[in-house]
Amino acid sequence: MSDPVGVDPTPQVIEIAGRRVRLTHLDRELWPGGPATRATTKAELVSYVLDVAPALLPQLAGRPVTRVRWPQGVTGPRFFEKNAPSGTPRWVRTVDVEGSGGGRWGSSQDDDAGPVSYPLVDDEAGLVWLANLSALELHTPQWRLPDSGDETVDGRHQHPDRLVVDLDPGPGAGLAECSELAVLVAERLADDGLSAVPVTSGSKGMQLYAPISGTQGADVVSAYARRLAEGLAKDVAWVTAVMAKDVRRGKVLLDWSQNNGAKTTITPWSPRGREHPQAAVPRRWDELGDDLFQLSLSEAAERFAAEGDPLAGVLTPDAPPGPRLPEP
Repeated sequence: MSDPVGVDPTPQVIEIAGRRVRLTHLDRELWPGGPATRATTKAELVSYVLDVAPALLPQLAGRPVTRVRWPQGVTGPRFFEKNAPSGTPRWVRTVDVEGSGGGRWGSSQDDDAGPVSYPLVDDEAGLVWLANLSALELHTPQWRLPDSGDETVDGRHQHPDRLVVDLDPGPGAGLAECSELAVLVAERLADDGLSAVPVTSGSKGMQLYAPISGTQGADVVSAYARRLAEGLAKDVAWVTAVMAKDVRRGKVLLDWSQNNGAKTTITPWSPRGREHPQAAVPRRWDELGDDLFQLSLSEAAERFAAEGDPLAGVLTPDAPPGPRLPEP
């Protein structure tokens, strides 16, 4: 990563992308060190999001952002945040997103509290603002906001522009098994005209992303992903499409559910709030195999500087749309 911003413990105000952003506690250790590693500070998190901003911002563009925050670092408590918090800068755009039955989109509660006002991240200043809030994970839906200019949208009725298949290894399985399964999934997607890009999740497994037309509802996309998952689970003994943990030992869960219009997935290039400072990183197909491993923030930044982004021109706002999915 590039040299981190200053770590003076007193609050700082910096100007970036024409915005003024207040930074606090830059010396706070967000990821602890170990016997052979040093701690990673908030200043280094800020440097990471700036290093990968040209890749991360296109993945966030037009997508409401759910944040997972660890104010005291990963050894402390965390909380999920959907609404834009109090004190959000006036230059941060927001969008109101409604869910089913008047409930909050992305929430397990079916209440009548009305829409959630989500922030949108448009520039480097927005990334730094969230990093300062110790938002270690940025999660987004599979759809982007329409160009209608509506102030309120309903997440159930948006049309996803990407299909995601989540490969989640159970106990006794790991990235080697995920790599083997990723190839099988990609082959079946290719049979339907889809081209997938693998992304190591920064946690245990990986996701496959494939651009789609953006002209079909989330119910169609979710049903297609479910058929894909259940077909592979039927054909491959160590693959399951069942969420229950008691059936996942030694298997890889092929999670199709994240294509639901109300679900979100970790955004490619986002940091992860795990034990180690890792990131969700797009990978080349020739990297997959028995020796595949998750990448640290510094490794992800170095890779982007040296090789660019495998998702560039594929899942970016200016990319051509993918194919329509076959329907039963």
